[in-house]
Amino acid sequence: MEASTTFKQELLLREYGRNVQDLVNHILRIEDRAERTRLSYLLVNLMAKLNPQLRETQDYAQKLWNHLYVMSGSKLDVDAPYPLSAMEYLNDKPQPMEYPLNTPRYKHYGQNVELLIQRATELEDEKEREAAIISIGKLMKTLYRSYNKDSITDDVILTDIQQISKGKLNMDLAYIESNNLFESVGGRAQQDSSSSNRPQQQQQQNRSGDSNRGGGDNRGRKNVRTTSSNQRNKQ
Repeated sequence: MEASTTFKQELLLREYGRNVQDLVNHILRIEDRAERTRLSYLLVNLMAKLNPQLRETQDYAQKLWNHLYVMSGSKLDVDAPYPLSAMEYLNDKPQPMEYPLNTPRYKHYGQNVELLIQRATELEDEKEREAAIISIGKLMKTLYRSYNKDSITDDVILTDIQQISKGKLNMDLAYIESNNLFESVGGRAQQDSSSSNRPQQQQQQNRSGDSNRGGGDNRGRKNVRTTSSNQRNKQ
């Protein structure tokens, strides 16, 4: 037990630093119990600032007092707000992590999309439900493009929404396609820029083709002139 306590003291010393350990030793040398209690409260507040991630755990204040008790070698005698125990800290075991047991049916969408669809099925207002379908459809289309570079149509997205919601969510496909409701602003701008660049590229190709044809005609004319001049010289 003594070896384990010493080992835990060394771990806490690395966690809080040598200055905190010196303050603990100073508190132990004070004879007045009230003064020891007052300084212990101040030191626990300092330890909480030095170890802020401990606030995320349950009963972090009691753990701070137990840390102080362990650092004192189980010799701290103060009016603490909690029963001080070194054994609680020495036997403290990490809590087991919870792993998700349900794998999403569509991995490229993820579990959060299925949760959003489940929440959308609970909406009673028809307009709110349609707005939720449109927002989820945009998200699903963006996630699909990031997962797979191939293009995806609106009917595939709508079919996936219907299957995940078990037929509870549905919209008119023609209305979705005519208004590009599943298309995000970034994706729509990218498509518009690509479509606008096509006529320019076609014009550039036509110009380059015309210039090449013109260059060929000029070369042909130069050859005709040189041949005619050569014939005159021979005569």
